[in-house]
Amino acid sequence: MSKVRREVPPTLSRRDGVRPRSPAEALEPGRAPPRPRGVRQRKESRVISGFARVVSGVMTILLVAMLATGGMTLLVGHLYSRPGPLTVSQTVVIPKGASSNDIADDLEREGVVSSRWAFMINYLVQSRMRPKEVMLKHGEYLFKPNVSIREVIETLSEGKSVMYKVTIPEGLTSQQIVERLKSEENLTGDVAQIPAEGSLLPETYSIEKGMTRQELLERMALKQKQVLESNWERRQQGLPYTSPEQAVVMASIIEKETGRADERDRIAGVFVNRLNKGMPLQSDPTILYGIYGGGVQWGKPIMQSEKDAKNAHNTYQIKGLPPTPICNPGRPALEAALNPAQHGDLFFVADGSGGHIFTATLKDHNAAVSNWRKFEKEMRARQAAAKDGAPEGAEAAPGEVARNPITEIPNPPAEDAGGEAKAAGAAAEEKPAAVPATATASTMPLPIRKPKR
Repeated sequence: MSKVRREVPPTLSRRDGVRPRSPAEALEPGRAPPRPRGVRQRKESRVISGFARVVSGVMTILLVAMLATGGMTLLVGHLYSRPGPLTVSQTVVIPKGASSNDIADDLEREGVVSSRWAFMINYLVQSRMRPKEVMLKHGEYLFKPNVSIREVIETLSEGKSVMYKVTIPEGLTSQQIVERLKSEENLTGDVAQIPAEGSLLPETYSIEKGMTRQELLERMALKQKQVLESNWERRQQGLPYTSPEQAVVMASIIEKETGRADERDRIAGVFVNRLNKGMPLQSDPTILYGIYGGGVQWGKPIMQSEKDAKNAHNTYQIKGLPPTPICNPGRPALEAALNPAQHGDLFFVADGSGGHIFTATLKDHNAAVSNWRKFEKEMRARQAAAKDGAPEGAEAAPGEVARNPITEIPNPPAEDAGGEAKAAGAAAEEKPAAVPATATASTMPLPIRKPKR
């Protein structure tokens, strides 16, 4: 039997590009077909490959940096605006010249911020973004509960520190003002030199804790200069003083003559009238300042020997204005000196109620003084009754004129040239050189006014 060979189509494997003979063979990976002949293989450029790797690395770094910056921004913003750890109000003093690190330490120690690093990061960021607005300042600051870092930085940058009040009364000398500032515990530093008399404006000033005394004095001097210049431009015409400095001298005398606002311009008018007539001012406060200077005790009884003392400020012994002010006058006294009331009065005497009686002639003045003496006698009687017969005081020293503790001002002004002046001079010649302390009120020298207490 002949064998017939059956022609079976050859099976091609996946590798040979023919049909697989079994499912397992179909799963075998095939070989890529060979490159056609005549086609050259392109070689990869090393330059392009390196550049691509660099660009890819840079982009990766930038992406990471952006993600980190965004996260930091969110964290800083959260720390910047979230409420702080304070539960009660807290006062913190930032000393002058303290660095930002020192300030951060103080804030953390006082419990205003939870972390000094959080404060420093926020401060540095804000100071770079707003260099002209964000600048930490010294002073004493009051922080409320739950204050945020943003509010702390704004408060320190705006200088919203705690302010204290320092009041300087009118009529103090420059020496007395300096002594007053030395006792102010919120001020620091020494005073290099006592300012010139009359160069400071007495007012209430707002200060920061730690301000130097010299700085406040300079501020007072600047304020006085501004007020004086403003009032000098609006002064009344025809005044007997021709410079702002002379106006301050007049204002200082007015300041010590009365404490009543409704009398300042009228007393200024009396002194202006006396200057225009060539009469001495005969103001008793000038006697005290001429003897004791800046350390004077205002309201001290004046003795006859002190009135007769010759010095540059004693307006009983000189004509015209003293060479310097006798105190630091306030704003109302400056205004009165530059805008005095216009009238014909030449004298004034205390009326017993804190004010004065103004007169134009010596006759009327003596009548007003007589009324004052009656009131004075009644006052002494009531004081003696209140003391149950206690001694009224020590006797006057030999050669001294007994003084009245109520008026404190013993002598009337001299009259101008004329009949009234002669009459006053004759009365002065007949008066004994010394009067015993037990002399009656009618034999005691007459006062010209009751001073401000």
